[in-house]
Amino acid sequence: MSTYEPSNLKDAIVHFANIDNCVAYLVARRWPDGVFCPTCGKKAPRYIAERKVWQCSIKHPKRQFSVKLGTIFEDSPLGLDKWLPAVWLISNCKNGISSYEIARDLSVTQKTAWFMLSRIRLGLQAEGAGKLGGPGNEIEADETFIGGKARNMHRDVRERKITGTGGKDKTAVMGILERGGKVRTKVIPNRKKSALQSEVRKHVEAGSALYTDDLNSYKGMSEFEHGVVDHAEKYVDGRIHTNGLENFWSLLKRGLNGTYISVEPFHLFRYLDEQMFRYNNRKDMTDADRFDLAIRQAIGKRLTWKELTGKELGTCAATF
Repeated sequence: MSTYEPSNLKDAIVHFANIDNCVAYLVARRWPDGVFCPTCGKKAPRYIAERKVWQCSIKHPKRQFSVKLGTIFEDSPLGLDKWLPAVWLISNCKNGISSYEIARDLSVTQKTAWFMLSRIRLGLQAEGAGKLGGPGNEIEADETFIGGKARNMHRDVRERKITGTGGKDKTAVMGILERGGKVRTKVIPNRKKSALQSEVRKHVEAGSALYTDDLNSYKGMSEFEHGVVDHAEKYVDGRIHTNGLENFWSLLKRGLNGTYISVEPFHLFRYLDEQMFRYNNRKDMTDADRFDLAIRQAIGKRLTWKELTGKELGTCAATF
């Protein structure tokens, strides 16, 4: 099998048009020490090239398996020649790529493309890696609202939905950014003290320099070096600002408003995972590196249609 690895989208499309190249790429990342049976662990199963599957030498249920088994690609009738270019696109397009674009590019239905992208977003979801910050490190915390813009609504709809500051009928999202490091986001029920402070304490190391706006919900966190900037007066006070998170919110909303147009609150956390992946891996990584990481993270995860559409429990709890 080929060991060539594409470095750009053009090369990826050409290279992964050959299903053998797709299989070789996944095998190298899933079984770097040699293929083994995922059911019993027996090494060196026989490869059936005509069907692109392996067969374990021990007789037991599910002795035949493909490289898709135990990944986000499992049980998909689509070939890896469609899946891998889709992973490349979503992991590297700065503003995302819509299901309609994927449907046209890969010659699948829009419904299929949406299911594909939702599975890939699960693969992009990073595992928890401890707390951010620490003594001497600077952390920004901020929230935003995601939802329809008032200027795009008919007058009667706007009068019904938009009240006060416009937060009604929108979804609140909290972000925590370590300067020079990574960002984490989460869909939150509201901006009350219990919701915001619990997330900060859960994900930020005590002793960190914490910068927020003057929202009352952030007051009382004495375990941090808490600096506050009043946005009614200014946006920057020396090192105290939340401009890093404002930049992330700008990127996120550009993708949501310009690419995806409308996102249901139930699925919003998946789009946050997508944007976090690209943002957190934007430095010192090529497109090929991000694609490689996305493929590695796709192993050991699976999303069914019932889970995606909410027909099974435990699907809408967004986590860092």
